Amino acid sequence: MVQEIKGEDYIVFFDETSTTVIFKGELSLGGPSEYEPIASLLNTATDTNPTTMTLNLKELGFLNSSGISMLSKFVLSLRKKKGIQLIILGSNDMPWQGKSLKNLERLLPGLKLEID
Repeated sequence: MVQEIKGEDYIVFFDETSTTVIFKGELSLGGPSEYEPIASLLNTATDTNPTTMTLNLKELGFLNSSGISMLSKFVLSLRKKKGIQLIILGSNDMPWQGKSLKNLERLLPGLKLEID
């Protein structure tokens, strides 16, 4: 099972003990097929049905529209998995996060968004 995905400008890894997926760097991959390994990692993280799952995006400097779409689809998929509290951590230092991450709250009632 892949716990870490590395690219030239980014790394995404899953910390099983804290059920946290951490994103670092800049993600500007070319469409859904290139984001598939990351989407797969996110789905693997929820397969254990954790009560809480965290996406830590504090060190993700950039996410293009394909990446935002992938995240949105993942958040929507959690509607079907009852009982998983999703927490998304963001940073005010990353201009794209405020607006884009707020949109995810509309997709999943109960999503906890913490931007600081």
